[in-house]
Amino acid sequence: MKKFLWLVLWVILLSGFFSNEISIAQSNLPIIYVLTADGPVTPAMREYLRRGIQIAERRNALALIFQLNTPGGSVDTTNTIIQDIRESQVPVVVYIHPRGAMAGSAGTLITLAGHIAAMAPETTIGAASPVGAEGQELGQTMEAKVKNILKATVRSLAERRGEEAVKLAEETIESAVAVSANEALQAGLIDFIATDLVDLIRQMDGFTVEMAGGSRTLQTTGAMTEPLSPSLIEQILSILTNPNIVFLLLTIGVQAIIIELYSPGGWVAGFIGVVCVALAMYGLGVLPVNWFGVVFIIIAFVLFILELNTPTFGGLTAAGVASLIIGALVLFNSPGVPSFQRISVPLVVVTSSVLGILFVGILLFALRAQQAPVQMGIESVIGKQGEVKAEINPVGSVQVGGELWTAELQPGQKPIPAGSRVEVTGKHGIRLYIKTIDEPPKEAE
Repeated sequence: MKKFLWLVLWVILLSGFFSNEISIAQSNLPIIYVLTADGPVTPAMREYLRRGIQIAERRNALALIFQLNTPGGSVDTTNTIIQDIRESQVPVVVYIHPRGAMAGSAGTLITLAGHIAAMAPETTIGAASPVGAEGQELGQTMEAKVKNILKATVRSLAERRGEEAVKLAEETIESAVAVSANEALQAGLIDFIATDLVDLIRQMDGFTVEMAGGSRTLQTTGAMTEPLSPSLIEQILSILTNPNIVFLLLTIGVQAIIIELYSPGGWVAGFIGVVCVALAMYGLGVLPVNWFGVVFIIIAFVLFILELNTPTFGGLTAAGVASLIIGALVLFNSPGVPSFQRISVPLVVVTSSVLGILFVGILLFALRAQQAPVQMGIESVIGKQGEVKAEINPVGSVQVGGELWTAELQPGQKPIPAGSRVEVTGKHGIRLYIKTIDEPPKEAE
């Protein structure tokens, strides 16, 4: 038995030793971090990529693959991302993936900024013509300035790829040209067409990249890949750049704040309102919006409140709902705003109608609660009936609603015998004034 126990102990120790050796060997393998970004270029995407680069540098990774599928986004945010990529101490591979994905507008510049640019089959890149901060078409002078700056940027990023690549990169900005993966590869705009990560890493083996510190040849044979997911905060910030979510937060927040101001005393509505408006303001600061739409949204809630104070049988409510719909469409769907940053019209119509009805219903409920009669104390028994328990002459007692109260006669009022049915007519301090409903039958002599 002892020999068996010793054998088991040695097996455990040896297995731990070998597993430790295996883990050490694995940790010495080259590692490639993989990030996946799907959606508009936003500050949340920038922070996600920046965090990935920092982790890759800290852990001395072989490379970082940034899987990208984006219709575009803010130029300012794009410039910051380009700076982060070009200053990275770890090679950044921008990989347009999966099939059917695109690197539109700002995504084109991000792809060109990568130390390696790759695309999956059936993907597209290009259409990088700039628009204004509110999605509108730029004026002739401003458009020329912005385009020249962007063309200078892509020239500096694509010049290492040859004249044809530079020409195509400039056309994506000047004429909003978009090309397929095969066309981009033929022009030298990208380095590889890879069906998946395994194919991409295989093609990267032996490829030389130009880093800030000089040339570096990648040895990717046997490299491990480790996905790096967005953090909770990055996911929340990404959600807050969805115009539909921003609209819901804005309308709910304003409604909650007005309810709190109109019926003070609690804190839940006010707290929810402030939080929702704060989150909505972050999204409005990122999205291309027309701030004139906020005026219509404010008018909508003013009309809802006026409906309560000057009832128009729903007229002001209907006008408020229409103003809310117009405000949302002006705010998010102004001409020139890209389709991926537009708000859903059915969502606006349904939400505005429901919120208008709920807003009026909640405020009416609050007003009725304020105007409801007192249900406790001496005021609650006025108008109720009771029975005299001790003759009132001039003071006695009366039972009303299961409670015994002191009652007194008013000037000129006759004594009221015990057993009489009475009604409370008023109060004097903590005593009741009453009047007789009927008197008890007199006993036979």
